[in-house]
Amino acid sequence: MSTTRLFDDNMYRFGEPQRSYWEANSTDLPDVGEPLQGDASCEVAVIGGGYTGLSAAYHLAKNHQVDVRVLDAGHIGWGASGRNGGFCSMGGSFFDIEELISRFGVDAARAHYGAQRDAVELVRDLITNENIDARMQGDGELELAHSAGAFAHARRMGKVFREQIGVATEIYSADEVRERYCDSAFQYGGTLQRPTFGLHPLRFAKGLAAATARRGTSLHPHSEVLEWTKDGSHHRLATTSGTLRARIVVYATNGFLPENLHGGFAGVTLPLISAIVVTRPLTDDELAVHHWKTETPVFNTRPLMNYFRLLPDRRFMFGGRGHSTGDPAGSERNFDRLIAAFQRQWPGWRRVSIDYKWHGFICVTRRLTPCIGRLDDDDSVFFGFGYHGNGVNNSNWTGKQIADWIGSGQKDTPDSIPVLMRGLAEPFPLPGLRLRYLQTALTWKRVVDRFS
Repeated sequence: MSTTRLFDDNMYRFGEPQRSYWEANSTDLPDVGEPLQGDASCEVAVIGGGYTGLSAAYHLAKNHQVDVRVLDAGHIGWGASGRNGGFCSMGGSFFDIEELISRFGVDAARAHYGAQRDAVELVRDLITNENIDARMQGDGELELAHSAGAFAHARRMGKVFREQIGVATEIYSADEVRERYCDSAFQYGGTLQRPTFGLHPLRFAKGLAAATARRGTSLHPHSEVLEWTKDGSHHRLATTSGTLRARIVVYATNGFLPENLHGGFAGVTLPLISAIVVTRPLTDDELAVHHWKTETPVFNTRPLMNYFRLLPDRRFMFGGRGHSTGDPAGSERNFDRLIAAFQRQWPGWRRVSIDYKWHGFICVTRRLTPCIGRLDDDDSVFFGFGYHGNGVNNSNWTGKQIADWIGSGQKDTPDSIPVLMRGLAEPFPLPGLRLRYLQTALTWKRVVDRFS
C-alpha cells in the first residue's frame, strides 16, 4: 500500500536520527529492541513507540500481565517524544481556562485539570520508581506576559485557576519576575503554575523503554506499519520485514503515521511543526545580562508563542512555531526567523552562537482537545493522541488510562477520563486542504505577532 502524508518527505526520514541536542546527549543510553522479523503474534499491538505507546505497554505488562508488542517506524523515541522541549506541564488544549469553562462547564474544566496534575505526578513517579536519568529541572512553569494587555489577561486567568479550578498559581509583577527569574526585552509580569518541571525528553523515553522491556514487552524499532488489515477477530499489521497479529491494537501516534493507514483516523488530526534551537553554554556574565537565575521552564504569551529554558550544561533552549510544510529550504528560513525572535527577546545574547537546531510535530484536533477512546465500529481498536503541545504529561497519562481500560475488560469509557477528552474528534472539513488552513493561519499569526 502506498502511503499518503501531509508534509514534505524531509519530515519522515525514519532511519535518520535528529541532529538534536537531546540525541547528542543521550548516546550513553542504549537503544532498546530489534526490528520485527517474520510473523509474530500477541494480545495487544501498540503502534507508536513514543510516550503514549510506551506507557500503555508498560502499564499493561506491569499491572495486567498482558502480552504486548510495540512497533515504531524509527528508533524508540524518534518522534515527538524524543525531540520536544521537555516541558512536563499542564494544558492539553488550545482553549484558555475561561474558554474551557464556557464550553464545557466549570466541573468539566476542574476534572480536566485534576487529570493534568495527576499526569505530571505520574511522570515524576515513573522517573523516580524506575530510576530514570531524565535530568529533571525546575519547580513549576512560568508564563511571561509580552505586553501590559497580556499581563492583565494572564492575571485574570491566574485568579480563575486558583479560585475556581484549584491549580496552584502565583502572579508576579515585572519587578518580581526580574528578581526571582529573569529579565527580557518583552516582560510585563508573569504567572507560575505547579506542579510542573523540565526534563530531558529522549533520556526519559529511553528510560521508559528500558523499563517496559524489563516487564517482558517486545519493542520493535525501525518497524514502520505499512498495512493494517483485519481477519476475523485479529488485526494484521504488516511492516517492511514482518507481520504482527493481535486481538487488540492501540493507536498511539500522531503526525508521523500515513493518512491512509486506517480509515477511522483519516483527516482527524492536524500536525503542526514546532522548531527548537539551542545555544552554546552561557557564561556567568552572559546569564547576568538578563538576570537569568532559574531552571524553571518558561514560555511567553505572544501570538506565535515561544518557549525556553536553561539546560543543565548552561545552554539556552528556545522554541517556537515551525515551517508549514517541512521542506528543507523553508525549514532553514524558519530557523532564521526563530533565531531572530530569540535575539529580539534576549538582545544581550545576540552574539551567542547556535549549536543545535531541529524540529518535529505537535498534534491538533478539530475540537482542540485530546482524543482518548476506542473506535465505535471496532471496539478492539483503542487510541490516544492530540495533546496540543502538552504531550509529556498527557501522553504518559493517556497510555496508562488505555492500559487500565484494556486490563479491566470494561466496555464503557472509564470515569477517570474527563469528558472533554473522550472519543474521537470529527475530521477536519475538506481534510485535503489542511495545509492550506495551516499556511493561512500562520501568515495571519505572523502579522498579529509583529504588531502585538
